[in-house]
Amino acid sequence: MAQTSIWQQILDYSHRADPYPLYAELRKTPVVQAEDGSYVVSTYREIVALLHDPRLSSDLRNLPEQGADAPAQAPEEGPSELPPTFIEIDPPEHDRIRRLLTRNFGPPRRPARIDSMIPDMFEIVTNQIDAFAEKDRSGTSRVDIVDDFAYPFPVTVICGLLGVPREDETRFQALSDAVVKAADPTTGGLAERRRRRAEARADLGQYFAQLLNARHGRRSDDLLSGLIGGDGAEAPMPREEVLSNAALLLTAGHETTVNLITNGMLTLLRHPEVLDRLRRGDEPDLAARVVEELLRYEPPVQFLSNTRNTVDDIEVAGTTIPKGSPVTLVLAAGSRDPDFVPDPDRFDPDREHNEHLGFGGGVHYCFGAPLARPETQIALTELARRLNNPRLVADPPPYRTSPGLRGPRHLLIEIDGVNPAQHRPP
Repeated sequence: MAQTSIWQQILDYSHRADPYPLYAELRKTPVVQAEDGSYVVSTYREIVALLHDPRLSSDLRNLPEQGADAPAQAPEEGPSELPPTFIEIDPPEHDRIRRLLTRNFGPPRRPARIDSMIPDMFEIVTNQIDAFAEKDRSGTSRVDIVDDFAYPFPVTVICGLLGVPREDETRFQALSDAVVKAADPTTGGLAERRRRRAEARADLGQYFAQLLNARHGRRSDDLLSGLIGGDGAEAPMPREEVLSNAALLLTAGHETTVNLITNGMLTLLRHPEVLDRLRRGDEPDLAARVVEELLRYEPPVQFLSNTRNTVDDIEVAGTTIPKGSPVTLVLAAGSRDPDFVPDPDRFDPDREHNEHLGFGGGVHYCFGAPLARPETQIALTELARRLNNPRLVADPPPYRTSPGLRGPRHLLIEIDGVNPAQHRPP
């Protein structure tokens, strides 16, 4: 029988709880060709170089077998495909859409939007932790950090930002799950996964179209209203582009943050000395440093699988990746590259220099990073301050199936009660 490659072992669910020893093996050969013909890059400097290389495209229509008119672009039946999102195209079109999104999300037009959301984030977190105390008044109680906290918090935040009714969650979550599953390389070939993703995204687009139609032209202060009714040289954004990118933001705006918060709490429980420091609250910048280290040490996005392709031959670490090849960038392996960061397998929020690939890099640097950072800082700080004697029920916990969007599916902990809230944003 043929020997299973390191990459296939990484994709196998049996290694989901701890893929990092396999990443160390993978880094010994910075560029390997996977069984499906794609090229896998795993070392820090090579990943950074590719993230900034215009010869590495994000537009999968550049792949020879895909093409602009390939049937995999859209399902044969059902809703028509939306235009590509801004993370699926290259400059200059990428830059135009990202500028329009940014004008309604942050600086320069809305420099205070995220800061203005912090009190609401704090209130959501406070209410969720208060609910822990209601579950069992006998003393010791058990909670699931995922279902009871890490999932509902960012969902509520992104719904408020976009102007999506929270009561529609059951409707859009099934579609969001389908988009995430289509990104999992273990669930089928590239063409088939693109077909499923296009179908799910088109259904999400229909949801947003119905949402906008129900407003009857009424505008509010949410992101959707800003895009539809924006002004300026490039505004408003065309309606189809609004629907496509709103579907992306709804999905990406909570899926990755759920994993970041859950991975963070798991890591803190495994490092009680850091949890104690966060609980004491006498280091004002500790939460920020903890989150940056988590993005390096236990990132929610482990790799970008077949979302990039070469538009020219590129030589990487002595290997030539031919034009028209899909490329997988293993961000989590790069962030633990010992040739770049000392003692990479140690969780250390006191690192003097902490550069990482947790939010990617280059023109596609994570759009939601300014929101994910304060969400996670507030969440972990309040969990540390308010939970009495939190302890894991099972270690490792059960993980989600996806190897790329990696995080526990459940994180059961026991606590001996809940401390009162301090009633102020951290």
